[in-house]
Amino acid sequence: MKQYKLYNTCLLTGLLLMMGCSKTPTDYREYLNGEELVYPGKVANARALPGNGRVQLIWQPSPDQSITQYRVFWNNGADSINIPATTHGTSDTVRCTIADLSEYVYSFMIYSYDAKGNRSVSTEINNARVYGSVYIATLNNRLTNPDNPYTVNDDNSVTLRFVAPDTINIRTILKYTNQNNQETHVSLNAAADELTLTDYKFGTPVLYQSSYIPVSNALDTFEVPRYDTFPSIYRLVACDKSLFREHDMWGDMGIFQSDTRVSKLWDGSVGPQGYPNIFHSDGGGNLPRVLSFDMGKVYSNLGVLEETGRDCCNNPDRFEVWGIADLTDAIPEMSPDDGGWKAAMESKGWTLLKEVIRTDNGNNAYKTNLIDNPPPVRYIRIRVLHNANGENSYVNMSEITFWNKE
Repeated sequence: MKQYKLYNTCLLTGLLLMMGCSKTPTDYREYLNGEELVYPGKVANARALPGNGRVQLIWQPSPDQSITQYRVFWNNGADSINIPATTHGTSDTVRCTIADLSEYVYSFMIYSYDAKGNRSVSTEINNARVYGSVYIATLNNRLTNPDNPYTVNDDNSVTLRFVAPDTINIRTILKYTNQNNQETHVSLNAAADELTLTDYKFGTPVLYQSSYIPVSNALDTFEVPRYDTFPSIYRLVACDKSLFREHDMWGDMGIFQSDTRVSKLWDGSVGPQGYPNIFHSDGGGNLPRVLSFDMGKVYSNLGVLEETGRDCCNNPDRFEVWGIADLTDAIPEMSPDDGGWKAAMESKGWTLLKEVIRTDNGNNAYKTNLIDNPPPVRYIRIRVLHNANGENSYVNMSEITFWNKE
């Protein structure tokens, strides 16, 4: 009985196997309307290059010779573009630039198509960034060097200095007026921190605008939407001492003798001088004491003072420098050792250009900057507060020099 059941089981299994083997490889076509399902080759190494309101997709084509075009979809398939397949070389590159895109992060689907409309499996590119006005609004021009923005060189060329850029800077364009009154443009690359203008016209503005790329493979360069103005550039021009004149004012100290006058301060001597080639005051008062003179013309931007003492003694190591352009009702009738003298000078329109404090013996030439953005100045008063050797009456000096910023 067992043998009979085994025989029937084997017979049934054999019949089922014969029926299974009788199907042909094309029997699935009844589910595809008699068509064979064909997948063209998909693209390789697809990636996106971001741009300004656009993106470029690039890929290596499939070697499948049947491919006639590619189609790219985005916005969940609502938008698409067709690209003809002009090459099947796997070492070639296909480029597809899609313009007029909003600033956003996109996903793209790339398909290969043959002449019959069969398409490949999709190739996805995700997180494809498109830049625009929001990104541009974050950009700033390179910063100028805050400690030393420029140097005027001996040949009157100007070296401009910037700090290193903090993002992917490409270049900075500088726009300035040259000595022929022509607008000139020069470029500072990202790796350089300084640039020299050989033909700059002093007193004119320098404007600059930087450009950036958001990532290293970006399609487009983005400019800062505005120019910034470089810090004002001046050269120092020595004031013309041939125009200087003595101009005694109320309360000025007297002179020791006729050949030690105030005019000795602009006779062109270099270095500490000996008696009598100096200004030497009389001894008729105690410090503070003041002397005054006329520079002969109005200077709009006095910038630097150099004072040189005597070769031995009675040299000021603390003094004030005051300036004004017009003397009309400008001279207070008050002794310079009066506690209210400084306030009286200010009330009359004088400006304290500098309080000089020397820490040496006062002999050698001492150069110092005056205040920034001074008013126009023609007349000078120097109020000596203290001498290096402690002498409290006599005041000696060899030379005074001023420079104007132009």
